[in-house]
Amino acid sequence: MTMKSVALAASTLILGTAAAHAGGYVPPVVETAPGPVVIETPVGSWQGGYAGLTLGYAFSGKDRVGLTDSDTGYLGDIGELKLNGGNAGIRLGYRWQRGNWVFGPEIGYEGGSVKDETNADVIGTIYEDSNFKAESKIKSMVALRMKTGYTVTPDTLVYGIVGVGRADVDYEMTQTPLDGSGSASLTDNYTKTGYILGLGVEKQINEKWSVTGEYEYANFGKESLQFGDLTTEATAKYNNVKLGVNFRF
Repeated sequence: MTMKSVALAASTLILGTAAAHAGGYVPPVVETAPGPVVIETPVGSWQGGYAGLTLGYAFSGKDRVGLTDSDTGYLGDIGELKLNGGNAGIRLGYRWQRGNWVFGPEIGYEGGSVKDETNADVIGTIYEDSNFKAESKIKSMVALRMKTGYTVTPDTLVYGIVGVGRADVDYEMTQTPLDGSGSASLTDNYTKTGYILGLGVEKQINEKWSVTGEYEYANFGKESLQFGDLTTEATAKYNNVKLGVNFRF
């Protein structure tokens, strides 16, 4: 090899090394396997206003009918009113959602014929031997409820119900002497505020529509009603199961 060839080779080596340093170090590309993909289950949307309809049946209501005389005191019971019957209602509410928790107020109106009647003979009183008949009928109720629930699945909500209701009640009592000498009657109407407790579940059909099932217990306390010199105490309360449908705004 001549001196000229050696010089040319050395020049080429020096220029190649300089070019490599000018471009910087290029690390090798190492392919890695992709990691597992984590898919989070979405929480369904429940927030917003809604309106709905309900259809229910009240059962196992209790209203013990006792008679008290202003002079002689307690005369005894003539029986127990076991209030029951169909009812239908409308409702309007709004809900907020925080994660899986859903809560909000609801106002509703229910009307129907939740009623019962009872009668018995009351013997040996100053009113002689008489048959007493009593009838109670809850015609309607306006209620304000607070519902708080948890989404067990994105489209299924389980909730509790706490509220107050104001019932419109018709009450009738009739006294008929057993000797047929004549009768007397009492017809009264009163409104009474009570409390409501319950449980429910709601299932979304699509983005706007959902169906509900609810159980409630309503208790309207005590109301004293005057029947001449007699007094009876109305204690309306009942259980109610309802199916409903909601439309979300």
